[in-house]
Amino acid sequence: MATIAIGDVQGCYDQLMRLLERAQYDERRDVLWFVGDLVNRGPQSARTVRFAMSLGARQVTVLGNHDLALLVIADGIRKPHRGDTFDDILSAPDRDALISWLRHQKMMHAGDGYAMVHAGLLPQWRIAQALALAREVETALQGPDHREFLRHMYGNEPVRWRDDLAGYDRLRVVVNAMSRMRLVDAEGAMEFSHKTGLSGLPAGYVPWYDAPNRASRDAAIVFGHWAALGLHVREDVICLDSGCVWGRSLSALRLEDRRLFQLDCPELKGTASED
Repeated sequence: MATIAIGDVQGCYDQLMRLLERAQYDERRDVLWFVGDLVNRGPQSARTVRFAMSLGARQVTVLGNHDLALLVIADGIRKPHRGDTFDDILSAPDRDALISWLRHQKMMHAGDGYAMVHAGLLPQWRIAQALALAREVETALQGPDHREFLRHMYGNEPVRWRDDLAGYDRLRVVVNAMSRMRLVDAEGAMEFSHKTGLSGLPAGYVPWYDAPNRASRDAAIVFGHWAALGLHVREDVICLDSGCVWGRSLSALRLEDRRLFQLDCPELKGTASED
């Protein structure tokens, strides 16, 4: 059995199938880890979610910012942005099943020396603490009052973690760190405006994984979300978002031996909007 971690698919189902063939994926034995953003901007979000659903226990999906946006839009709390491609899910005959399945996925996962999250972890959080915080958000998403939580989920405040945070402020910090964050300052405050690569970082900010004294260094962290950073593999962190939906590539890593598999996606160049 192999565990294959896959970067942001974003509805690029055909490319995912070709990448899995290249990785010699065995659907009877292998487990797929999806780093989030299964949906949006690509052409086949519904088909991508149906595939992940069909895998049952042979997949682990953590929720990304686009997956969470779909949940909010499906509940009528917000309208789609220009460039969103949720229509194939929102108009699908199995819409409710697709939305419900997504709502019941994880915010974070850990096992076999690895942890997986869509965006990142705040520097104060140990792996065990982050997993417990992820469970708090998952409980809110899956509970009977999930619509009320979704109404309060968005917002940039608070920008830093405190142990005494409670209620929606506490949950919002966890969601923002795990699904939106790229940069933090020396005190662990998040910055949300920077969306390019490692050049031109705002003064005083570093990538979350380079924060001094980061407490989560006891596991290698697999993440996505940062297409402008691109494939970034080192001992302690692995970014697998290589921008397939923007016409670049879709990446996968077999965790047992860290063998990398990639598929170029030039046919998608110019088809997705970043708005």
